[in-house]
Amino acid sequence: MVLNNMIWLTDSRQVITDPQHSIFFAIRGDRHDGHQYISDLYARGVRQFVVERSAMQADWELLPDATFTAVDNVLQALQKEAAQHRQQFQIPVVGITGSNGKTIVKEWLAQLLGGGLSPTDFEIARSPKSYNSQVGVPLSVHQLNETHTLGIFEAGISKPHEMAALEPIIRPTIGVFTNIGTAHDEGFKSAKQKVAEKIRLFTHAQTLIYRADYPDIDEEVNLLLKAVNPGINLVRWSMGDVDAEYTVEVRENVLHISHKGQKKLTLTLPFSDPASVENLVHCLLVLIQLGLTDEEQLQKRLNRIRPVSMRLELKEGILNSVLIDDSYNNDVAGLQLALNFLNQQRTRPRQVVVLSDVLQSGQPESDLYAQIGQIITEQHPDQFVGIGPVMKNQASHFPSNSLFYNDTDAFLADFQSDLFRDAVVLVKGARPFAFERIANRLQRKVHGTVLHINLNALTHNLNYYRAKAGKSKIMVMVKAFAYGSGSAEVAQLLQFNRVDYLAVAYADEGVALRQNGIDLPIMVMNPAVETFATLLEYRLEPEIYSMRLLREWGKWVAGKERSLFHLKIDTGMHRLGFLPDELPEVIRYLNEHSGLQVATVFSHLVGADESEFNSFSREQFDRFVQATKMLEKGLGYQPTRHLLNSAGIVRFPEFRLDMVRLGIGLYGIESSRIEPGQVLPVGTLRTVVSQIKTVRAGDTVGYSRRGVLDHDARIATLAIGYADGYDRRFGNGVGEIWVNGTLCPTVGNICMDMTMIDVTNARVSEGDDVEVFGQNLSVSELTKRIDTIAYELLTSVSERVKRVFYTE
Repeated sequence: MVLNNMIWLTDSRQVITDPQHSIFFAIRGDRHDGHQYISDLYARGVRQFVVERSAMQADWELLPDATFTAVDNVLQALQKEAAQHRQQFQIPVVGITGSNGKTIVKEWLAQLLGGGLSPTDFEIARSPKSYNSQVGVPLSVHQLNETHTLGIFEAGISKPHEMAALEPIIRPTIGVFTNIGTAHDEGFKSAKQKVAEKIRLFTHAQTLIYRADYPDIDEEVNLLLKAVNPGINLVRWSMGDVDAEYTVEVRENVLHISHKGQKKLTLTLPFSDPASVENLVHCLLVLIQLGLTDEEQLQKRLNRIRPVSMRLELKEGILNSVLIDDSYNNDVAGLQLALNFLNQQRTRPRQVVVLSDVLQSGQPESDLYAQIGQIITEQHPDQFVGIGPVMKNQASHFPSNSLFYNDTDAFLADFQSDLFRDAVVLVKGARPFAFERIANRLQRKVHGTVLHINLNALTHNLNYYRAKAGKSKIMVMVKAFAYGSGSAEVAQLLQFNRVDYLAVAYADEGVALRQNGIDLPIMVMNPAVETFATLLEYRLEPEIYSMRLLREWGKWVAGKERSLFHLKIDTGMHRLGFLPDELPEVIRYLNEHSGLQVATVFSHLVGADESEFNSFSREQFDRFVQATKMLEKGLGYQPTRHLLNSAGIVRFPEFRLDMVRLGIGLYGIESSRIEPGQVLPVGTLRTVVSQIKTVRAGDTVGYSRRGVLDHDARIATLAIGYADGYDRRFGNGVGEIWVNGTLCPTVGNICMDMTMIDVTNARVSEGDDVEVFGQNLSVSELTKRIDTIAYELLTSVSERVKRVFYTE
């Protein structure tokens, strides 16, 4: 295959800008098979496909002009093509691996070495975002072209032998091993095995930079890597804990680097926290290896460093708009990713794209903007806004109704708010254009309490339970505002990830999803007769749990060709549902009303989250199976069967049947407690410090003088109260707030809109963000404090609390 000039596609859902020059690699994964989407891609104009011989289908011969390249393994073919592409370029390539910091180091190296601000700057090709996987690395390296003078690529692995596939694709000349931590420990027998696998990236590297303070890295590099690559130049550095070629010390934001005992560099740092210092030292040592050693020039380059935005953020905007904030980065690969994310958001009827000039691409301007113009034209936004002098000069490549401005100031001076009404707005700009000013103008202003929803964590959790479910379908619960996370946005992600069904509690929740572009089948668990017309209008399917409701539904849909509903069986919960001895009457009624069709039949386990109820759960399963057999025999067809909730999916894999129901587990709570470390927290609730004051011992804080101080204290008032969902039971020291690394107890009663905490032992200032729950203070820990369940805490977060959705 000769594919260098083709656009490589691996995801059928992504934006296709030039289908005639695109080729789709039909990769088989644990959860998806690309071969299933070939007909859809053909309909969208793609004609080139790489498929596996074992998956060839006869009906593909009916697709005129389609070309199929059959291989044994599509992923390996993709990787082989990328490795052959890499061999064409004799330029420095930096390869980065490690447990943490890979993307930060990559992005900071790009800031330090690119941009065209110095004659010694490079034209850089780098991984988009964190494209470091078995698929992401080949796509990243495929960007290399004859204009590039430096490549910077990161590689991540989760199990043995993966790095052996990535090494020939990146083939770094300079390696960086950032650090070693616990990420992906489950895929390896030991930390040493994980290090040994990661250093395979450097088997042909000329230089490796790493921190010698990590003994596992230092040992494995010297024992294993030197054995296979004896000529490699090891650039070891230390904070002084071990003997190394470079010694690093930080005093008051000033970095001192000594080389073999001799002072070499003194540089002022833009950041001084330990993680940033480690990442910056790795970057500086790369610059030194590339011949950039002048202290004054290095300081100028360090002054370029800006925080790296690791995520796309989805925020509420003005005039009923939704804002996708990607205001710190702009390149062609990143634009494709951002547009793919934009296409997932169908909660508003319009799309607006605001884009800055693309810097340091290495391509001739006319070619670059012809490409970008084609990408934007294929996207069909309702409005495109281009900002920057080059973009304005290249206006002919963009849609005719586009607006252009020389700079951000000019755009803000001519700000037309109606352009953004009822729209999903993507704001994507290179750092020098300060697009955060545009994002701030577009963002709806609300009070300072924010629930941050990590869409990557949601996807991880979905995939965890999907793997547990095996071949069974998945219904996902998005009732109660998606357990407080935001129904429409979560449903968009689930639709993008092709779940089979959604479930809501009430009809109005289903209507809201339909109005926000959700096409998946939706079950309504608490239907009422007065909502039946709404159910039919919006293609919602009711749960039917009694003969009264079944007869009412039958009357309402009489004369309809087919009406789907979901039949609830009571196997022991004794809440809603038909008892087994009522099923003969149900069968008779359904046989008399042929337009009624049971889409699914289901029941609910009483105690799937508790091992003490295992025997009763098995009784329920047996009752359910007997009931479904009776139904199948009486109706003459087999409805889809589902019994398991989130805890049951983990505890009872033998009960999976045709479908499972995923609820609280999606949102980061592994309620069976069998594999709690396998799901990720999804929500982080943060608020702001409104005021700090010193209150003397013996004084009281809050209503009813409940908060009596036994010491002089600094008291911080936070912008969160029980109206926001922070339970009154957390008052008087029961609850704690994570404040810049310190847990601070509540003082006095929780107020409607405010909470007071004792910050005497914390470093904090007015205006600081603090964490109510999230990475540092888990929902599970909070539930223990007030003897409740995670469901209550998550669903209590008020809708007045702003939700910010982000993807990294």
